[in-house]
Amino acid sequence: MTDPQLGLLMLGLIVAAIMLGFPTAFTLMGLGIVFGYMTLGDHIFDLMVQRAYGVMTNDVLISIPLFVFMGYIVERANIIDRLFRSLQLAAGNLPGSLAVATIVTCAIFATATGIIGAVVTLMGLLALPAMLRAGYDVRLSAGAITAGGCLGILIPPSILLILYGATAGVSVVKLYAGALLPGIMLAVLYVLYVIARASLNPSLAPKLPAAERDVPARQVAMMVLTSVVPIALLIAAVLGTIIFGLATPTEAAAVGSLGGLLLAAAYRQLNLQRLKESVFLTARTSAMVCWLFVGSSMFAATFALLGGQQLIEQWVLGLNLTPTQFLLLSQAIIFLLGWPLEWTEIIVIFMPIFLPLLSHFNVDPLFFGLLVALNLQTAFLSPPVAMAAFYLKGVAPPHVTLMQIFRGMMPFMLIQVFAMLMLYLWPQIGLWLPNKLYGN
Repeated sequence: MTDPQLGLLMLGLIVAAIMLGFPTAFTLMGLGIVFGYMTLGDHIFDLMVQRAYGVMTNDVLISIPLFVFMGYIVERANIIDRLFRSLQLAAGNLPGSLAVATIVTCAIFATATGIIGAVVTLMGLLALPAMLRAGYDVRLSAGAITAGGCLGILIPPSILLILYGATAGVSVVKLYAGALLPGIMLAVLYVLYVIARASLNPSLAPKLPAAERDVPARQVAMMVLTSVVPIALLIAAVLGTIIFGLATPTEAAAVGSLGGLLLAAAYRQLNLQRLKESVFLTARTSAMVCWLFVGSSMFAATFALLGGQQLIEQWVLGLNLTPTQFLLLSQAIIFLLGWPLEWTEIIVIFMPIFLPLLSHFNVDPLFFGLLVALNLQTAFLSPPVAMAAFYLKGVAPPHVTLMQIFRGMMPFMLIQVFAMLMLYLWPQIGLWLPNKLYGN
């Protein structure tokens, strides 16, 4: 068996091993060492040390534990409970008001955390019982929660964009600026869809009883002021300083972590137990990401040494694809990979395969990253392996079936496909802001 064939065998084995449930990071590292030993002998261990050191000195990755800590401390401070209640009252007269409040809360929460499982789980506990009590259709309720919860994949401070930036060598600042408008566009499309469905068929989302909606405007304004404004200021402090170049992502993440602590303290929700839980979860998540990057770096180096990367490039170039055909092929592959694999595995394993081909097809890595983020968000809502559905099922009442959740997600998945089409046809949706702020 030739070296390039060994590389392809290595690629097939890692996919099979992950699907069988083996730990991703250590499987990547183990396969990299075993196959690398066949080529380099004992020198593979020197390469392993160099790769591990290179990952540990990557400044971009320092922001991940800080953003993750900010997300966990905001989640555990019950800030989102206040936010949902106030938005529920503020949107009381809109068709499908509870679903609209759910999506807006998810968008704000995603901007403050970027942790998909946390957003879907918490909103499943808060919003789903409220919508079911109000007589909402189970499928519409589930779709609003899962789709809104997945906005954190795209909306900054997305951990996915940080990992893509570190993998592709693209500025995280530009990625955040580029993802902002597509993320807002997607949230607006969700809200418009819910309002349209509730207007055409009010039985899907009945209006709340007048007694629940009849709250003095002054009281509603005060609730919104005390719940929305503080977290909006936190988000503005983090994203604003990044996008306008006032701070690096790491510096802004540190400010966000401090702001999350102060916000939790201001709401009298900060105690030693919540702080310990947030620190523990942050350490666990950060260690997972760190080892995943070390393993993927080792795997990618061995794959390249075996000639697997060159073989794939020759095959793709031999197809004589146009840039449009290449984008369609690459996004179709990424979408299919999103069924059996997590987005972290797709970014660290398969992005290094696609990235060298971008220059040949004259594709902007920034634009490609935005398409990938939207695509993986779509895969998160695509049965049969839609992780958002399983997060929600874990906290949903027993009578809510997985099939109902899947059916509820489908219209929102089609909206995401429509958003991808819009981004492809009008790239300036994602490129206008970074070009305006930082130049081409």
